[in-house]
Amino acid sequence: MNEPLGVTILGSTGSIGVNTLDVLARHPDRFRVVALTANHNSEALLEQCRLYQPQFAVMADPVAAEQLQTRLRAASQPVEVLAGAAGLERVAALPEVRHVMAAIVGAAGLLPTLAAARAGKRVLLANKEALVMAGPLFMAAVREHGAELLPIDSEHNAIFQCLPPGFANAGLEAAGVRRILLTGSGGPFRTTPLEQLAEVTPDQACAHPNWKMGRKISVDSATLMNKGLEIIEAHWLFAAPPEQIEVVVHPQSVIHSMVEYMDGSVLAQLGHPDMRTPIAHALAWPQRLASGATFLDFTQLSKLEFQAPDFGRFPGLQLAFAALETGGTAPAILNAANEIAVQAFLERRVRFTAIPAVVEWALERVAVSVVETLTTILAADAAARMAANEWIATRTPEQ
Repeated sequence: MNEPLGVTILGSTGSIGVNTLDVLARHPDRFRVVALTANHNSEALLEQCRLYQPQFAVMADPVAAEQLQTRLRAASQPVEVLAGAAGLERVAALPEVRHVMAAIVGAAGLLPTLAAARAGKRVLLANKEALVMAGPLFMAAVREHGAELLPIDSEHNAIFQCLPPGFANAGLEAAGVRRILLTGSGGPFRTTPLEQLAEVTPDQACAHPNWKMGRKISVDSATLMNKGLEIIEAHWLFAAPPEQIEVVVHPQSVIHSMVEYMDGSVLAQLGHPDMRTPIAHALAWPQRLASGATFLDFTQLSKLEFQAPDFGRFPGLQLAFAALETGGTAPAILNAANEIAVQAFLERRVRFTAIPAVVEWALERVAVSVVETLTTILAADAAARMAANEWIATRTPEQ
């Protein structure tokens, strides 16, 4: 009997991390938890350590790491606690780990996810920012070090399932692909009158109609910037030019994405909006295993709707397409400014409608460079954050 495969979860206390642990717990004969990581929620990570008995626990926040270490010792839990970026990168590259779930939200996930790729792991990519910020460098690391890259975003996982085996070596044209269709629900404000968008609250923006997600990604889904980041991610994952990627608004979130072929065929992946499905798929690929997700009852599906996205309502989507066309560090600038803007909105320092304005400001003011090194990317990220904060500092929350 084979030994269970070791798994590190980067961002285990977030939505993706919790769902990953749920799937792993259903298959203890196949997987074992080696390392869990969190940002500053030591209480949640303590409980996860108690339940899943990892060898390592990492807190990005050193103060939280000390608190966790004290609590674990008091509970006689033999878990080695690490702290900071170095700790995250270490557990991403442990020799006893085969799979790394990359689920840290935002730019903070780039370095540990890159460390997993450089260590030749199977990287289960839920952190889209790694590709948005550093697509050329990240994909080069995957190829050079023989890593496996499997997408966890429901849309990209759906596309992966709809593409033929070996497409990565042959290319989309040789595989007969005409276009990739990324679906999105349109979020909670798909039909909200435009004049009301400036008044929406963080709680309203985080109340996604179909998915249960963290607050940052929920706001991104409400602005459709999440879909914009997914366009850039799809470009790198599937070597697809921008003109071959289209967005389709699908309010029911039953079809997670589609691939259209030259012969007129369209392959779609369907399922309930449950992240355990793509997680289980990537963990076991090319096999299948039970995820715990509810099965579709097609007799209960009253309708499936499809609409073109409204760029006037969702200007962030157009900004993302433009950043991808520009290339270089433009996507990193887009992502960094968006992170600052979303956080400011969640803290009620700017209006919901200010988010794309902050991003556009940063894209106009930060010089775009060719992506040559990680230093180049991090410099662009820092400059974009500075520009975004400057915009926010000169406005009142009512502007």
